[in-house]
Amino acid sequence: MIDHTGIIVSDFEAGKKFYSQTLGAIGYSLIVEFPASVTGSANVAGFGENGKPDFWVISGTPNKPLLHVAFRVNSPDVVDAFYKAGLAAGGADNGKPGLRPRYHPNYYGAYVHDADGHNIEAVCHEA
Repeated sequence: MIDHTGIIVSDFEAGKKFYSQTLGAIGYSLIVEFPASVTGSANVAGFGENGKPDFWVISGTPNKPLLHVAFRVNSPDVVDAFYKAGLAAGGADNGKPGLRPRYHPNYYGAYVHDADGHNIEAVCHEA
């Protein structure tokens, strides 16, 4: 079981804003933030729900290869809201909301690229 993961972004403030808006649509919020002076290497911002950060945005040179991170949600409506929020926050379309039956019959997902090109997805597996 994965406890947490992180993604490195080239513009930390813009990344925080993008992820705050985009992940806010799925119920995530910015929970904690630490400057490089505390971490010893980078500014970090922890996003999650119920007081537990499980997705970290980190300042620096973006990961190569670029990452794909998928967030599981409980309804297609939340996938739709994620996609709209991601585009409104400056993300680029990488796959409109819809069924992806090649994965399985109930796979409903949407994809946006952040400013660095990381592929961020919301997916619902419910019928």
